[in-house]
Amino acid sequence: MNKMNRDDFMAFFRNDEQLNTLNADDRIEIFSEILLGSSDITKQRLENLIADYNVGDLTVIEIL
Repeated sequence: MNKMNRDDFMAFFRNDEQLNTLNADDRIEIFSEILLGSSDITKQRLENLIADYNVGDLTVIEIL
């Protein structure tokens, strides 16, 4: 089995042609597992994600 190092992964991730070899389930799995923990999920990050994907029917509310 070939090991992928960080540079290999980032090159793959930044290459649209290679990235397009992943199916929808692969992409969801990577998206769901890649963050380190709760500190990675912020109101601003979620708002940016919603804006990047043009999701118009969701709002993020921060409860302090």
